[in-house]
Amino acid sequence: MQLTGAQAMVKCLEAEGVKVIFGYPGAAICPFYDALTDSSIRHILVRQEQNAGHAASGYARITRRPAVCVATSGPGALNLLTAVATAYVDSVPLVVITGQVARSLIGKDVFQEADVTGAAEPFVKHSYLIKDIKDLPRVFKEAFYIAGTGRQGPVLIDVPVDVQNERFSFSYPDSVNIRGYKPTVKGHAGQIKKVAQAITEAQRPLIVAGGGLFATEARYRLVELAERCEIPVVTTMMGIGGIPTEHPLYYGMLGMHGKQVANRATQEADLLFVIGARLGDRAVSNPALLEGRLRVVHIDIDPAEIGKNMEANIPLVGDANVILGQLLEQVPECTHSAWRNMLDRRRAEYRPQLRQFDGCINPKLFLERLSELADPDAVVVADVGQNQIWTANHFKIREGRFLTTGGMGTMGYSLGAGIGAKLAEPERQVITVGGDGSFQMQMMELATMCQHQVPLKMVIMSNLRLGMVYELQKNNFAGNYSGVFLDGSPDIPKLAGAYGIPAERIHSMDQADAAIGRLLKADTPYLLECIVNQDESSL
Repeated sequence: MQLTGAQAMVKCLEAEGVKVIFGYPGAAICPFYDALTDSSIRHILVRQEQNAGHAASGYARITRRPAVCVATSGPGALNLLTAVATAYVDSVPLVVITGQVARSLIGKDVFQEADVTGAAEPFVKHSYLIKDIKDLPRVFKEAFYIAGTGRQGPVLIDVPVDVQNERFSFSYPDSVNIRGYKPTVKGHAGQIKKVAQAITEAQRPLIVAGGGLFATEARYRLVELAERCEIPVVTTMMGIGGIPTEHPLYYGMLGMHGKQVANRATQEADLLFVIGARLGDRAVSNPALLEGRLRVVHIDIDPAEIGKNMEANIPLVGDANVILGQLLEQVPECTHSAWRNMLDRRRAEYRPQLRQFDGCINPKLFLERLSELADPDAVVVADVGQNQIWTANHFKIREGRFLTTGGMGTMGYSLGAGIGAKLAEPERQVITVGGDGSFQMQMMELATMCQHQVPLKMVIMSNLRLGMVYELQKNNFAGNYSGVFLDGSPDIPKLAGAYGIPAERIHSMDQADAAIGRLLKADTPYLLECIVNQDESSL
C-alpha cells in the first residue's frame, strides 16, 4: 500500500505491538505526530524530553520488551541523550525515534540541526539515519530486534522530515537477518558441566546476582538453584529483587554502599558465581584483591562484559534464564551449612542501630515500614543520592521490583521511570522515592501525571541539601561545603497542590503509619514529603 514515511513509521510500531509511546513533538517530527492521530497507540506527552526516555525505560523494564520514546531534531533529540545513555549502561531496551532536518540540509547547520547519530554513538547498541525511504520498514524491524535481544539496550532511528513526508509502497518484513549479529542464548555444554562441578566442589560458594536477571524470568531459577544447593546470595544494586529481600539465603547488596555481611562474604568465598553483572567499581572496588584467591564463574549474554572488571575462570555466554535451566538439570542437591551458619551469625551481629532525630523522619525506618505496608508486588523506583541507598538497603522487596539507575547514576530518573512503570501495569502499585534535589530536576512531570491520570505514589526525602555530595564533602573534604545547599527551594506540598495533587509533609515517625496509609490508598497521584535530618548518613 502507498503510505507516507510518517504513516509507515506508525504502521511499523503497530506491527511490533507498541501500545504506548512517550515523547515531545516539534517541527521535524510533526509528520509522524500527524499520522499518529489515526492510530490506537497512546502518546504520553512529557514536559521535558529526557523524561520521555526515562518513562520508556520504566515501561520497558516492567514489560521486558523494547519501549519507544520520540523527540524532534536538535535540542529535543539532544535532551533525550542522557536518558539514552542511562538505558544503555543499565541494559534497557529502547527504540528512540528522532526527527531530523531534510536530507538536503544535513551538514549545513540549519535551524535545529544536530548530528544526533554521531552524538549518541558511544551509548547506543546501534543507530540509523534513514536516507532512503525504502529502508524504513527494514530499519524499524531491525531496531526492535537489536534492542530486545542479546544484551538489551537502546537503538536510535533518526528520520529526516522529508523522508516522513515522502510516499512509497509499504510492506513490513516478517523476519530479521543481520549478518554478524547472532546473540548466543544457550550455554556451552562443556562449560555448563564445569560450572556444575565447581558448585559441588566449593566449600564457600556465593552467588552475585545482577540486573541481567530481569531481562527474562531468570530470577525464579536463581532462587531454585540457591535453595537446591544452599548457596548464599548477594546482589549488585541493579540485581536487588532477584531474590526476595527477606529470603534466608539473601545477605544484601554488596559494594561501597552495601551491607557489611555481603562484602565480607565476597571476600571470603572460594567460588564467586556472577550472573548478569559487570562487577563495576561500586560493587567491587578492587578486583585484584580477589583474583587468584577464588574461582569466578561469570555468566552474561554479552561476551564483552565477561572478565571486563574481574578475571573469569569459567566464562559462560548466554541467556541467564536458559543457562540456569541447563544447570538445574545437572546440579545435584548439596549443602553448605557451615558457610551459611557463619554468614547468619554475622548478619545478626551487623544489624545497625538506627538513630532517631527529634523533629525528623528516620528514612531507613520509614522505608522499612513503607515496604511492610505496600503491596507484596509493589514496584519501587529510587532516584539517585542518599535516597537511593536508603531504599536499596531498607525497602523490602517481596514479589515486586526495585528500579533505579545504577551505572550512570542519573538524578531526575524516578518520576519518569515511575510513570512508565505504572502505565506498563496500571493495576500494580508503583512508589517513587527521591530527594528534594532530584525532585527539582523533574517536578514538571507532575503535569504529565495529571494530564494522563497516572496515580503515582511519591515519597520525597527533604533535607535542603544535595545529601550524597554533602556527606562526601563532610567526610572527605573536612566539611568544606560547596554548592550543596538547596536554599530557595519551593514548598513541595504546596507545589503539588498547584497541580491539584494531594500532598502532605511529616516530621516524626509517629506520623508515618497514618501518612503511609493515605499515600497507598490514594487513587490519584499523591506526594508525601518526609523531613530528614541533614546529617543522616547514607549507611
